[in-house]
Parts: sequence; structure tokens; C-alpha cells
Amino acid sequence: MEPPVNIESLLNQNEKGDKEIEIIIFTKHLSSKHNFSMKTIETLFSIVLIVFLSTRLSGQNNQTNPKSASAIIENIILHTGAPKIPNTVDVIKEGNPSTNVTGIVTCMFATMDVMKQAIEKKCNLIIVHEPLFYNHLDETKDFQNDPVFLEKKKFIDDNHLIIWRFHDYIHSINPDGIETGMVEKLGWGKYAVKGSTEHFILPETTLNELLAYLKGIFGNNAFYVIGKPGMKLTSVALAVGAPGSMKHIRMLEDKNTDVLIAGESSQWETYEYMRDAVDQGRKKAVIFLGHIPSEEAGMNYCAVWLKGFIKDIPITFISGGPSFWSY
Repeated sequence: MEPPVNIESLLNQNEKGDKEIEIIIFTKHLSSKHNFSMKTIETLFSIVLIVFLSTRLSGQNNQTNPKSASAIIENIILHTGAPKIPNTVDVIKEGNPSTNVTGIVTCMFATMDVMKQAIEKKCNLIIVHEPLFYNHLDETKDFQNDPVFLEKKKFIDDNHLIIWRFHDYIHSINPDGIETGMVEKLGWGKYAVKGSTEHFILPETTLNELLAYLKGIFGNNAFYVIGKPGMKLTSVALAVGAPGSMKHIRMLEDKNTDVLIAGESSQWETYEYMRDAVDQGRKKAVIFLGHIPSEEAGMNYCAVWLKGFIKDIPITFISGGPSFWSY
């Protein structure tokens, strides 16, 4: 029989918390207390040691790589300051989350052209604001035999790209990140009502003059306009993207709103509401910029914002431009 174990002396040897010594203490203690044979102790020691080493190796493997796509995305969401959003669309749409990020591109859509430019810039994480595969949730079951989808998917896979959608969380930044970029592009910060990114009081102008100003900013875009060209105005509301016709209508109901600058809407909704309003003689107008021009500046702002806390990875904004041309 072995002499009793001096556990205190072993603990003194273990001031640095060596786990192997702790295992020896544990097994020696069992031996002295339960009078196990040496063979039993050796077997027990081997089992405990194997479990310990497996746990330690597993812990090492689970340590987050700070340059992995998943770690960078987690950091971005943290910096928005927003609470966790249930059922968010802000998930990785394609690519391996553990991939090391070599560069970041922000954009509205991951078009074929934008992805090619990203590869040229050696950027493999593409942060998009809108869907990758042609519907809000990026459901692909109906595209499994579609040649356009298959070629795009293959291109992403072949080039090891990671596509992450940044929609809900960037809109949850205070103030809204997309709207902030748009306000900067318009140059209307000084006209904002109490710091708002949706309501502005401009020096008196006309609808025609406002359109000329907007055309100077969005030269490649055609606008849809409902309202009288010579109408005088000062109060402008901004509704970027596609928030729904009821948001448009609520803004237009406000007696202080002269003009709504919107992204897009179904033509049987806000368009027809405004047509009736104008026919009734109401001093109101709507300018539809299109979805992309109403939000793309927000993804430019996103690139600048990311550079504030991501210092060791190149970050670039790429404009996709309009998705159609007008004849």
C-alpha cells in the first residue's frame, strides 16, 4: 500500500494552476481514501487525463479567430448598439463563416459586376444591404434549375466569397445608418428638423427647382414625380427604400409635409393616393428616386463607419449603379 498522499504539498507545487497536477492530486486522493490498487489508479489516471486533454484541445479549437468572417460580423453587430433582432435577415447568405477576411466591400447588391470588382480588390467579405438571390429571404428552392442562379452561386463558391446581409441592424443604428448616408449625400444636415433623418425644412423653392437639384446629385437616374411643377415648398419628408405605402401615406397626411422623397412603391398604392390628392387640389407632391439611389449612399456611409473600429482590414464601398436604364 502507498503511503498517504500529502495533498497540501502537491497544492503548493501547483501555484500556477497546472491541471495535470490537479489530476494527480485527485487520483492520489482517491487512492489514499479508498485503498485502490495501483493498477486501478493508473487506469483512472489515464481516463481522467484523456478527458482533460480532449477538453483543452476542444477549447483551443473553439477560440474565435478575430479575422474570421463570423467574428467580424459579430463585432459589427455589437457596434450598432442595437438589441438582438429576432428572425433577422442579417445572416451570412453564402460562404464559410470561419474564412479569414482579406478585405471588405460594402454595397447595395452583390451583383456579378460588384463581386468581380471585390475580387480584383482582394476583398472576400461582401456586405450587402439587400438580398442576394432575388427575394427578401433569399429562398432558393425555386431556383435550383435556374441558370442565372446556378452561375452566380458557382461564382461565389469558386472564389470563396462570403456574402453577409446588413439590413435590419444598420437601420437600427441611432440615427439610422442608411438614412444618415442619404442625408450626407443630399447635403441636408443643416435643414434637419431637430436632428431628424426624415424631416427637413428647406429654403423656399419649387418642385421643379428641387428636381433640378436632385438631378445634379443623381444624374444617372430617372425620377417618377406626382405633383404640380411650379408648386412652392419648404417641408420635405424622406422615406428611403421600400417601407410600405402606409408609411408614405402617413407622412403625406402630415399637414407640415409638402413633398415626400421616396424610394419605391407599388404603382397602385402611393402613386394613386397622390394622384387623387393632387386632383383634389392639395398642395402635395411625391418624388420617387428608385430603391437603389434612395439607399445606396447609406452603404457608402457604412464603409466609413466600419473604418472607425476595423483598423487592420481594407474596406471599400462599391456602387452598383442603377439596375435598369430608361428609354
